[in-house]
Amino acid sequence: MSIFSELAFEAGVVARSLADYLSGGALRLGVTGLSRAGKTVFITALVDNLVNGGRLPVLRAAAEGRIARVHLEPQPDDAVARFPYEEHQAAMAGPARRWPASTRRVSQLRVTIEFERASAWGGARAQSLHLDIVDYPGEWLLDLALIDKSYADWSRETIEAARARARAPLAADWNGWLAGLDPNAPAEEATALTAAELFTAYLRQARDATYALSTLPPGRFLMPGDLEGSPALTFAPLPLDDGAEIAPGSLAAMMARRYEAYKTHVARPFFRDHFARLDRQIVLVDLLAALNSGPGALADLETALDGVMQAFRAGRASRLGAIFRPRIDRILFAATKADHLHHADHDRLEAALKLMTSRAIARAEGVGAEIDVVALAAVRATREAEIRHGGEILPAIVGTPEAGERIDGQAFDGIAEAAVFPGRLPDDPAAALAGEALALPEADNAWRFLRFRPPLTKRGAPPPHIRLDRALQFLIGDRLT
Repeated sequence: MSIFSELAFEAGVVARSLADYLSGGALRLGVTGLSRAGKTVFITALVDNLVNGGRLPVLRAAAEGRIARVHLEPQPDDAVARFPYEEHQAAMAGPARRWPASTRRVSQLRVTIEFERASAWGGARAQSLHLDIVDYPGEWLLDLALIDKSYADWSRETIEAARARARAPLAADWNGWLAGLDPNAPAEEATALTAAELFTAYLRQARDATYALSTLPPGRFLMPGDLEGSPALTFAPLPLDDGAEIAPGSLAAMMARRYEAYKTHVARPFFRDHFARLDRQIVLVDLLAALNSGPGALADLETALDGVMQAFRAGRASRLGAIFRPRIDRILFAATKADHLHHADHDRLEAALKLMTSRAIARAEGVGAEIDVVALAAVRATREAEIRHGGEILPAIVGTPEAGERIDGQAFDGIAEAAVFPGRLPDDPAAALAGEALALPEADNAWRFLRFRPPLTKRGAPPPHIRLDRALQFLIGDRLT
């Protein structure tokens, strides 16, 4: 990137930041998730509970009766898609009771909260908070780490990951093709297309729920949108010798140029137009899926969290950025689907994520934000009970498995309920992250987490949740005092 392009990019970031400041008042909350962690469900449940008066006892303004009214307003950014809250709410609450489809682009929703201040000090008690919720794919967050990374460094890291034990079977075709490739061969479009197709096929397989792998940048390879087929998405990592210069006109030179084009046309605009404008951020993590998939998925998830931390540092080297950019001052990491475990294991799930994020924080420098961790379920799809197994009373969860889910050879029809013992996480979070299996009765040791349908709810009532109010208190509670 030339010095002039860099200056233009920085000027664009500063201009957007100043415009946000002068427009006044709104709190911009970024919501993203890694590997199907449920961000669409989270946003829908958050808005539903705020607008329709859900039980939020840990959100102090709600508990103290100071929230007078919450309503939706037109979003401020006309060029950004509106988050389809009503459609998603109807999907979960309607007769079909289905989880909403994931969004694959940036979307936004403005929620206005009218409340009374906790104290009369500081002027009038009646106040309004505009909460702008910005929904974006987790893959795009991980792309931000590419901004300050060279093509050679990205190639080395990506190829090393593809050869690791967890990914090598998924990347067999890709790794085999690389073995016979000369990066210094003349650039040919057919070779670039083959490279991009094989690389994308490997990323797509790694994203599959069976493997639950998390670190899959570049994110647009899996959701190309209007860039599909463009040179900016027709590249792949190549095995380069350490310190060797890339020969002009070579395949490696073509790939490096297109990698830089990806950063210019995809990663940097997302940073400038969306990410750099956020005030608060929640990152949803499906830690249960990684725990269930084993050590490889856990190691991959921790690498993803490292990438998340690097994303929060992206672009902060600029003096102008340090002065004018609105810095994200609170980041919440949330282990989702806590309703798939008995409440006695919620603290263990939270402790495991806290250990994983603390290690990622220790490897990053200069994140500069208050960070917290919570285990939650934005929509609680199960309730708790007890079951007898071999003379032992076990804590169980009860819910309606989705059609096609199986346990002990039994296939569910999406109508019948099931009571299952979900296992117990190890007391030591380090043991959980080392890949120790859930403690299950011997007969159930091949059981995998079931997918449950949304719960039945009373008409107009928000669905039950687990610790959604705690997340809200951390993310916006200080702005409602």
